[in-house]
Amino acid sequence: MANPILDPNAPAFTRRYMNLADPRLGAQALFASDEFFAPKERMLEPQPAMFIPGKYDDHGKWMDGWETRRKRTTGHDYCVIRLARPGVVHGVDLDTSHFTGNFPPAASIDGCYLDSGAGSEVPSDRADWVTLVPATTLQGNQHHYIEVNDARPFTHLRVNLYPDGGLARLRVYGQPQRDWSRIERGTLLDLAAIENGAYLVAANNQHFGPASQMLMPGSGIDMGDGWETRRRREPGNDWAIIALARPGVIRKIEVDTAHFKGNFPDRCSLQAAAVTGGTDDSLVTQAMFWPALLDEQKLQMDKLHTFTDGLAALGPVTHVRFNIFPDGGVSRLRLWGEIA
Repeated sequence: MANPILDPNAPAFTRRYMNLADPRLGAQALFASDEFFAPKERMLEPQPAMFIPGKYDDHGKWMDGWETRRKRTTGHDYCVIRLARPGVVHGVDLDTSHFTGNFPPAASIDGCYLDSGAGSEVPSDRADWVTLVPATTLQGNQHHYIEVNDARPFTHLRVNLYPDGGLARLRVYGQPQRDWSRIERGTLLDLAAIENGAYLVAANNQHFGPASQMLMPGSGIDMGDGWETRRRREPGNDWAIIALARPGVIRKIEVDTAHFKGNFPDRCSLQAAAVTGGTDDSLVTQAMFWPALLDEQKLQMDKLHTFTDGLAALGPVTHVRFNIFPDGGVSRLRLWGEIA
C-alpha cells in the first residue's frame, strides 16, 4: 500500500519544507479555549489521523484530533501553538479527516513572534498577532492545503475555528530561521538537516516513506521513519535531490540504514553541484550530469556508514543528488560541511 502521508494532490510545499508544528521537533499545543471531546495535542500527532468505529470515551465518540463541544454562546474556539522552531511559514494543511458532521465551517490562522519563543508562555491578545490564513471555508473529511506568502518569521500560531468543531491534523510547512552569522569559521554543520533549512527538491519514488524523513533530526525510530522506495523491476536506480541549508564544502557523509534489513540499498553514491538560478523542476534533469562527490559505496543493513575519505574536491556546493542502487530504504542522511 502506498504511504498515506504522500497525498498525490498535495502541493510542493508539503514535500519541500519541514513541519514546524511537529511535536517530535519540540512543537507544543499550549492552550485551547475548549477541548471537551478530544485534546488539542492530538491535532499535532505526526501520523495520519485514523478512525476507530465503535470507540467511545467518557466524553463521547473518540476522535483522532482536536474537538471542541457544541458552542452555545457567542464567539469562537481557538488553540495556540508554539512552533518547533521560529520560522517562515510557506503553507499549511488544515485536515478534517474523519470529521463529517462535526467539522468547523471555517477556520483562520494568526501568527506572532516572541523573543522568548522557546518557553511555554502563551502570547497574550496584546501580542503583535497578524493574519497568516484569512477565514477559509472548510469541508468535512478532507485536506485543505493553503499557501502562505509572508516572509516574516513566527514563533506561535493561533488556530481559530468558526464557531466550533474538530480538526484532525494541523501541518505547518516552513523553513526555520537561524542566525548563520554566529557560526564560527571551520565549524562542521549538518547541511542536509531539515531544521537547518535544507529541503527535499525531488525524489523519483517515495512509495513506502517520504525522502524528506532522511533529513529529520535524531535517529529513525522504525522502518517507517525514513525514505523507502518500492521494489524496482526495471533497470536504473532510485534517487533524491536535496537543497542544502547553506552553500558549503562537504567534509563528511553519513548514510544510516537503521531498521532496514531485508530492504536496504545494495550501494549508494552522491553527486553535487553549486546551482545558481533555475527552478526545482529543472534541477531534476541537471542533476543527472552533476559531478560525483562520492563514488559508489557498498552498504550494509541496519548500520551507520561514515564516509570521509575519497570525497571529491568540488568546493562549495548548494545541492546534492543521493543515489541508491537499485532501490530500498535509508533512515537518515547527514552531510557535514563548512558553510561557504
